[in-house]
Amino acid sequence: MKWYSKTYIGVFLAFLYLPIMILIIFSFNDSKGRTFTGFTTKWFIQLFNDRAVLDALWTTVIVALVSATIATIMGTAAAIGLEKMDAKIKSVFMNLTYVPIINPEIITGVSFMLLFVTAKKWLAAVGIDFEFGWTTLILAHITFNVPYVILNVLPKLRQLDNSLVEAAMDLGCNPLQAFLKVAIHEIKPGIIAGFLMALTFSMDDFVVSYFTTGAKHQTLSVMIYAMTKKRVSPEINALSTIIFIAVLAILVIINLAERKAEKKLKQSSLKLKRGTVK
Repeated sequence: MKWYSKTYIGVFLAFLYLPIMILIIFSFNDSKGRTFTGFTTKWFIQLFNDRAVLDALWTTVIVALVSATIATIMGTAAAIGLEKMDAKIKSVFMNLTYVPIINPEIITGVSFMLLFVTAKKWLAAVGIDFEFGWTTLILAHITFNVPYVILNVLPKLRQLDNSLVEAAMDLGCNPLQAFLKVAIHEIKPGIIAGFLMALTFSMDDFVVSYFTTGAKHQTLSVMIYAMTKKRVSPEINALSTIIFIAVLAILVIINLAERKAEKKLKQSSLKLKRGTVK
């Protein structure tokens, strides 16, 4: 590798990770300012005593998990339906599926806000109290997460060998059992990828959450934005450090598990070949 290739990669990695490294360093800063005055872990201790930050984190995690789970179920069902449609009708629905992805988030957020405000007026007319909060956040997150699940599951459905499902039915399974025991197992990587992507986008979202959140329940991103009007608390730096380390640990564990599985597969293949040769 030539020197300019190495330089480019170094600059690229620095551009990606230098801000995160600065954030991690300042999470251990003794002062609240932008000058590093000494090492401390007091912000981590204060973080777990800050009720507002923990409530925002709890709201973010619950909304992400619930919306990602429901979106995965809905998106998988929608992908199965799309795969069985006529090509012309399918192309129309696929174009509609792309709209929430390419549509600017500000438009999506304002649209949801207007929808929920209108729904609040209609429901108030019949005596039903509808407030911005858990319900509005989860509904909005489900809506923008569903297309990502569909786009992850569809490729796996195209790769699915229908003869496996037919073989399962020939062996005594009814269509539902064949689908649950064979088809779902084959498209499981796409479902998991869709769920993880939905979970990530939900936790990362700010714009849509900003327009659909309530006074009692705020996501972490909305709370941090409110802090920027004055000064972001070092406790947020500490929380960001914990999240980064947790995500990094999960990635390392997944990669090690995949390598271990690949190694076992290679070893079993070698044993099988040796047995065949003998």
